[in-house]
Amino acid sequence: MAREDYAIVLDFLPYGYPLDNRRMPLAQAIGINGLTLLQLIPRRGEKFDAGEKVYIGDGKRDKVQYILGRCPREKLTDAAKDRLKDFVTGAVKADEERFVKFFNKAQAINTRLHQFELLPGLGKKHTAAILEAREEKEFESFDDIRERVANIPAPEKVIEKRIMEELTEIQRHNLFIA
Repeated sequence: MAREDYAIVLDFLPYGYPLDNRRMPLAQAIGINGLTLLQLIPRRGEKFDAGEKVYIGDGKRDKVQYILGRCPREKLTDAAKDRLKDFVTGAVKADEERFVKFFNKAQAINTRLHQFELLPGLGKKHTAAILEAREEKEFESFDDIRERVANIPAPEKVIEKRIMEELTEIQRHNLFIA
């Protein structure tokens, strides 16, 4: 997975975590490309706004002093979780091509389980229908998937739910995040 260059601030904690010994300001953020949860330390005197896009790449950073590391999912604030849902919804809409490509390229994990079966609401019958439809012709959009696969739940909602599960719960197999 490539390094992140930009992140979206989910929540800013001006006094750090309430039960933490260190009282330094930090932001909970998500990387735009790899969907990585991060903890960012601002430069002295800087504050972050929720939803703000900040540069975290290798060059000179305006507002970010350094990246503390990955943000543990159990430390996400409620406000961060709410903004995370909005971010994931927007990210799936903005990068439809990437997720449609997933429907065109997904493979079996082992002899008993296919990647499609890890998506909420999709089972063996939906998996068989998707595989059959993509053999005829690759999917071009979420609407194309909806039209060609009978009774499938909204593909974008299924992807959003899976990404949220991967970000907030420990999963045996991750499809969309590193």
